[in-house]
Amino acid sequence: MKKKILLLLVAAIVLGASGAAYFGSHRSANGDTLTLYGNVDIRQVQLAFNGSERIAKMLVKEGDPVKKGQLLATLDTETLRQKVRKAEADREAARVAAINAANTYRRTQMLVDRHFVAQQQADDARTASDAAQAGLHAAQAGLELARKALVDASLYSPDNGVIQERILEPGDMATPQLPVYTLAMTDPLWVRVYLKESDLGKIRPGMRAQVATDSYPDKRYSAWLGYISPTAEFTPKSVETTEVRSSLVYQARIFVCNPQGELRLGMPATVTIALGQPAATDNEHCPNP
Repeated sequence: MKKKILLLLVAAIVLGASGAAYFGSHRSANGDTLTLYGNVDIRQVQLAFNGSERIAKMLVKEGDPVKKGQLLATLDTETLRQKVRKAEADREAARVAAINAANTYRRTQMLVDRHFVAQQQADDARTASDAAQAGLHAAQAGLELARKALVDASLYSPDNGVIQERILEPGDMATPQLPVYTLAMTDPLWVRVYLKESDLGKIRPGMRAQVATDSYPDKRYSAWLGYISPTAEFTPKSVETTEVRSSLVYQARIFVCNPQGELRLGMPATVTIALGQPAATDNEHCPNP
Protein backbone atom coordinates (compact mmCIF):
# COMPACT_ATOMS: atom_id res chain seq x y z
CA MET A 1 0.00 0.00 0.00
CA LYS A 2 2.80 2.40 0.95
CA LYS A 3 4.56 1.50 -2.29
CA LYS A 4 1.44 2.46 -4.35
CA ILE A 5 1.13 5.78 -2.56
CA LEU A 6 4.81 6.50 -3.23
CA LEU A 7 4.38 5.71 -6.94
CA LEU A 8 1.35 8.02 -7.18
CA LEU A 9 3.28 10.86 -5.54
CA VAL A 10 6.17 10.39 -7.98
CA ALA A 11 3.78 10.40 -10.94
CA ALA A 12 2.10 13.60 -9.73
CA ILE A 13 5.45 15.32 -9.35
CA VAL A 14 6.48 14.25 -12.87
CA LEU A 15 3.22 15.50 -14.38
CA GLY A 16 3.51 18.80 -12.56
CA ALA A 17 7.05 19.28 -13.75
CA SER A 18 6.13 18.44 -17.34
CA GLY A 19 3.22 20.90 -17.25
CA ALA A 20 5.46 23.62 -15.89
CA ALA A 21 8.08 22.94 -18.55
CA TYR A 22 5.57 23.01 -21.39
CA PHE A 23 4.17 26.43 -20.61
CA GLY A 24 7.25 27.74 -18.84
CA SER A 25 10.89 28.16 -19.68
CA HIS A 26 14.34 27.04 -18.69
CA ARG A 27 17.89 28.18 -19.21
CA SER A 28 20.86 26.13 -20.32
CA ALA A 29 23.45 24.98 -17.81
CA ASN A 30 25.78 27.87 -18.64
CA GLY A 31 22.88 30.37 -18.71
CA ASP A 32 23.51 31.60 -22.26
CA THR A 33 20.19 30.51 -23.82
CA LEU A 34 16.54 30.67 -22.86
CA THR A 35 14.18 27.94 -24.05
CA LEU A 36 10.45 28.60 -24.25
CA TYR A 37 7.55 26.29 -25.07
CA GLY A 38 4.30 27.26 -26.74
CA ASN A 39 2.00 26.86 -29.74
CA VAL A 40 1.85 28.29 -33.24
CA ASP A 41 -0.78 31.00 -33.57
CA ILE A 42 -2.23 32.93 -36.51
CA ARG A 43 -4.89 35.51 -37.25
CA GLN A 44 -8.26 34.44 -38.61
CA VAL A 45 -10.65 36.62 -40.59
CA GLN A 46 -14.37 36.09 -41.14
CA LEU A 47 -15.08 37.16 -44.73
CA ALA A 48 -18.58 38.37 -45.66
CA PHE A 49 -20.22 40.27 -48.50
CA ASN A 50 -21.09 43.92 -47.94
CA GLY A 51 -24.53 43.36 -49.41
CA SER A 52 -27.58 41.09 -49.35
CA GLU A 53 -28.21 38.86 -52.36
CA ARG A 54 -28.07 35.22 -53.48
CA ILE A 55 -24.58 33.76 -53.90
CA ALA A 56 -23.85 32.96 -57.53
CA LYS A 57 -20.33 31.49 -57.39
CA MET A 58 -17.97 30.15 -54.72
CA LEU A 59 -14.54 30.01 -56.32
CA VAL A 60 -12.36 28.44 -53.59
CA LYS A 61 -12.70 25.66 -51.03
CA GLU A 62 -11.15 24.59 -47.74
CA GLY A 63 -7.38 24.31 -47.88
CA ASP A 64 -6.93 26.50 -50.96
CA PRO A 65 -4.13 29.08 -50.66
CA VAL A 66 -5.25 32.55 -51.77
CA LYS A 67 -3.45 35.79 -52.58
CA LYS A 68 -4.32 39.31 -51.56
CA GLY A 69 -6.93 40.71 -53.96
CA GLN A 70 -7.95 37.30 -55.32
CA LEU A 71 -11.63 36.91 -56.22
CA LEU A 72 -13.26 34.41 -53.86
CA ALA A 73 -17.01 34.56 -54.55
CA THR A 74 -19.69 36.55 -56.35
CA LEU A 75 -23.34 37.39 -55.82
CA ASP A 76 -26.15 37.27 -58.36
CA THR A 77 -25.82 40.68 -60.04
CA GLU A 78 -28.91 40.84 -62.30
CA THR A 79 -30.98 42.90 -59.85
CA LEU A 80 -27.97 45.07 -59.00
CA ARG A 81 -27.29 45.80 -62.67
CA GLN A 82 -30.92 46.81 -63.15
CA LYS A 83 -30.58 49.21 -60.22
CA VAL A 84 -27.49 50.73 -61.82
CA ARG A 85 -29.30 51.22 -65.13
CA LYS A 86 -32.24 52.85 -63.36
CA ALA A 87 -29.91 55.10 -61.38
CA GLU A 88 -28.16 56.13 -64.59
CA ALA A 89 -31.51 57.00 -66.15
CA ASP A 90 -32.54 58.97 -63.05
CA ARG A 91 -29.26 60.87 -63.11
CA GLU A 92 -29.71 61.74 -66.81
CA ALA A 93 -33.28 62.92 -66.22
CA ALA A 94 -32.11 65.05 -63.31
CA ARG A 95 -29.31 66.52 -65.42
CA VAL A 96 -31.75 67.55 -68.17
CA ALA A 97 -34.14 69.00 -65.61
CA ALA A 98 -31.33 71.01 -64.00
CA ILE A 99 -30.23 72.42 -67.36
CA ASN A 100 -33.80 73.32 -68.27
CA ALA A 101 -34.42 75.00 -64.91
CA ALA A 102 -31.17 77.00 -65.20
CA ASN A 103 -32.14 78.18 -68.70
CA THR A 104 -35.62 79.17 -67.50
CA TYR A 105 -34.14 81.22 -64.68
CA ARG A 106 -31.72 82.95 -67.02
CA ARG A 107 -34.46 83.88 -69.50
CA THR A 108 -36.77 85.03 -66.72
CA GLN A 109 -34.05 87.25 -65.26
CA MET A 110 -33.54 88.85 -68.69
CA LEU A 111 -37.26 89.67 -68.83
CA VAL A 112 -37.07 91.15 -65.34
CA ASP A 113 -34.15 93.32 -66.40
CA ARG A 114 -36.34 94.68 -69.23
CA HIS A 115 -39.26 95.15 -66.84
CA PHE A 116 -41.45 92.70 -68.77
CA VAL A 117 -42.19 90.48 -65.76
CA ALA A 118 -42.13 90.88 -61.97
CA GLN A 119 -39.06 90.05 -59.88
CA GLN A 120 -41.09 87.40 -58.10
CA GLN A 121 -41.14 85.27 -61.24
CA ALA A 122 -37.36 85.39 -61.45
CA ASP A 123 -37.09 84.45 -57.77
CA ASP A 124 -39.39 81.49 -58.33
CA ALA A 125 -37.35 80.41 -61.35
CA ARG A 126 -34.14 80.61 -59.33
CA THR A 127 -35.66 78.52 -56.55
CA ALA A 128 -36.75 75.92 -59.10
CA SER A 129 -33.24 75.91 -60.61
CA ASP A 130 -31.62 75.38 -57.21
CA ALA A 131 -34.04 72.52 -56.46
CA ALA A 132 -33.28 70.91 -59.82
CA GLN A 133 -29.54 71.17 -59.14
CA ALA A 134 -30.02 69.52 -55.74
CA GLY A 135 -32.01 66.76 -57.43
CA LEU A 136 -29.10 66.21 -59.80
CA HIS A 137 -26.69 65.84 -56.88
CA ALA A 138 -29.07 63.35 -55.23
CA ALA A 139 -29.38 61.35 -58.45
CA GLN A 140 -25.58 61.27 -58.82
CA ALA A 141 -25.24 60.01 -55.25
CA GLY A 142 -27.86 57.32 -55.92
CA LEU A 143 -25.92 56.20 -58.99
CA GLU A 144 -22.69 55.96 -57.00
CA LEU A 145 -24.43 53.85 -54.35
CA ALA A 146 -25.84 51.53 -57.00
CA ARG A 147 -22.42 51.13 -58.59
CA LYS A 148 -20.86 50.50 -55.17
CA ALA A 149 -23.42 47.78 -54.47
CA LEU A 150 -22.48 46.15 -57.79
CA VAL A 151 -18.79 46.26 -56.87
CA ASP A 152 -19.57 44.78 -53.46
CA ALA A 153 -21.13 41.78 -55.19
CA SER A 154 -17.58 40.45 -55.57
CA LEU A 155 -15.72 39.18 -52.51
CA TYR A 156 -11.92 39.49 -52.57
CA SER A 157 -9.26 38.19 -50.21
CA PRO A 158 -7.93 40.96 -47.94
CA ASP A 159 -4.52 39.30 -47.62
CA ASN A 160 -2.50 36.17 -48.34
CA GLY A 161 -3.72 33.12 -46.49
CA VAL A 162 -5.45 29.75 -46.60
CA ILE A 163 -9.18 29.11 -46.69
CA GLN A 164 -9.87 27.43 -43.36
CA GLU A 165 -13.64 27.06 -43.68
CA ARG A 166 -16.17 27.41 -46.49
CA ILE A 167 -19.40 28.29 -44.71
CA LEU A 168 -21.94 29.10 -47.44
CA GLU A 169 -22.66 27.65 -50.88
CA PRO A 170 -24.09 28.95 -54.18
CA GLY A 171 -27.79 29.71 -53.74
CA ASP A 172 -27.43 30.72 -50.10
CA MET A 173 -28.57 34.20 -49.12
CA ALA A 174 -25.59 36.34 -48.16
CA THR A 175 -25.74 39.25 -45.71
CA PRO A 176 -23.05 41.45 -44.14
CA GLN A 177 -23.62 39.67 -40.82
CA LEU A 178 -23.15 36.15 -42.24
CA PRO A 179 -19.56 34.99 -42.95
CA VAL A 180 -18.90 33.23 -46.24
CA TYR A 181 -15.35 32.01 -45.55
CA THR A 182 -12.92 31.83 -42.67
CA LEU A 183 -9.48 32.92 -43.84
CA ALA A 184 -6.35 31.86 -41.92
CA MET A 185 -3.73 34.51 -42.59
CA THR A 186 -0.24 33.09 -43.16
CA ASP A 187 1.58 36.31 -42.34
CA PRO A 188 2.23 37.23 -39.62
CA LEU A 189 2.65 33.89 -37.89
CA TRP A 190 3.95 33.54 -34.35
CA VAL A 191 4.53 31.14 -31.48
CA ARG A 192 2.59 32.08 -28.35
CA VAL A 193 4.76 31.51 -25.27
CA TYR A 194 4.65 32.53 -21.61
CA LEU A 195 7.49 34.15 -19.68
CA LYS A 196 8.19 34.06 -15.98
CA GLU A 197 8.78 37.41 -14.32
CA SER A 198 12.38 36.41 -13.62
CA ASP A 199 13.00 36.09 -17.38
CA LEU A 200 11.71 39.56 -18.33
CA GLY A 201 15.01 41.28 -17.63
CA LYS A 202 16.95 38.91 -19.87
CA ILE A 203 15.10 39.45 -23.14
CA ARG A 204 13.70 42.34 -25.16
CA PRO A 205 11.73 42.75 -28.40
CA GLY A 206 13.80 42.30 -31.52
CA MET A 207 16.02 39.51 -30.18
CA ARG A 208 16.58 36.76 -32.72
CA ALA A 209 15.38 33.25 -32.00
CA GLN A 210 15.13 29.74 -33.42
CA VAL A 211 11.93 27.69 -33.54
CA ALA A 212 11.73 23.90 -33.68
CA THR A 213 8.76 21.51 -33.83
CA ASP A 214 8.19 17.82 -33.25
CA SER A 215 6.86 17.48 -36.80
CA TYR A 216 10.17 18.66 -38.32
CA PRO A 217 12.74 17.89 -35.58
CA ASP A 218 15.78 18.49 -37.81
CA LYS A 219 14.58 21.86 -39.09
CA ARG A 220 15.01 25.28 -37.49
CA TYR A 221 12.91 28.30 -38.39
CA SER A 222 14.23 31.85 -38.17
CA ALA A 223 12.28 33.95 -35.69
CA TRP A 224 12.43 37.02 -33.47
CA LEU A 225 10.78 38.24 -30.31
CA GLY A 226 8.09 40.67 -31.45
CA TYR A 227 5.87 41.34 -28.45
CA ILE A 228 5.79 40.98 -24.67
CA SER A 229 2.49 41.62 -22.90
CA PRO A 230 2.54 44.62 -20.53
CA THR A 231 0.28 42.80 -18.08
CA ALA A 232 0.62 39.54 -16.20
CA GLU A 233 -1.89 36.70 -16.37
CA PHE A 234 -2.35 33.29 -14.85
CA THR A 235 -0.86 30.35 -16.70
CA PRO A 236 -3.46 28.90 -19.14
CA LYS A 237 -5.90 26.49 -17.55
CA SER A 238 -4.87 23.68 -19.88
CA VAL A 239 -2.03 23.11 -17.42
CA GLU A 240 -3.47 20.66 -14.95
CA THR A 241 -1.35 21.25 -11.85
CA THR A 242 -2.58 23.80 -9.32
CA GLU A 243 0.96 25.04 -8.61
CA VAL A 244 1.62 25.99 -12.22
CA ARG A 245 -1.91 27.23 -12.92
CA SER A 246 -1.67 29.79 -10.13
CA SER A 247 1.64 31.25 -11.37
CA LEU A 248 1.65 34.69 -12.98
CA VAL A 249 3.26 34.82 -16.42
CA TYR A 250 3.58 37.25 -19.34
CA GLN A 251 2.45 36.29 -22.81
CA ALA A 252 4.96 36.85 -25.60
CA ARG A 253 4.87 36.40 -29.36
CA ILE A 254 7.80 34.94 -31.23
CA PHE A 255 7.26 35.87 -34.88
CA VAL A 256 8.51 33.11 -37.15
CA CYS A 257 9.25 32.69 -40.85
CA ASN A 258 7.26 29.92 -42.52
CA PRO A 259 8.23 29.99 -46.22
CA GLN A 260 7.20 26.39 -46.93
CA GLY A 261 3.89 26.60 -45.07
CA GLU A 262 4.88 23.80 -42.70
CA LEU A 263 3.80 25.44 -39.45
CA ARG A 264 0.12 25.04 -38.61
CA LEU A 265 -2.27 26.60 -36.10
CA GLY A 266 -1.90 25.03 -32.65
CA MET A 267 1.29 23.12 -33.45
CA PRO A 268 3.54 22.75 -30.35
CA ALA A 269 6.85 24.53 -30.79
CA THR A 270 10.12 25.06 -28.92
CA VAL A 271 11.75 28.50 -29.02
CA THR A 272 15.43 29.06 -28.26
CA ILE A 273 16.77 32.58 -27.65
CA ALA A 274 20.46 33.30 -27.25
CA LEU A 275 20.91 35.65 -24.30
CA GLY A 276 23.33 38.55 -24.42
CA GLN A 277 22.95 39.11 -28.17
CA PRO A 278 23.24 42.72 -29.42
CA ALA A 279 20.11 44.79 -29.93
CA ALA A 280 18.53 44.55 -33.35
CA THR A 281 19.26 47.58 -35.51
CA ASP A 282 16.12 47.27 -37.65
CA ASN A 283 12.73 45.58 -37.64
CA GLU A 284 12.96 41.87 -38.30
CA HIS A 285 11.00 40.41 -41.16
CA CYS A 286 10.88 37.27 -43.25
CA PRO A 287 12.50 37.42 -46.69
CA ASN A 288 10.21 37.26 -49.69
CA PRO A 289 9.80 33.67 -50.87
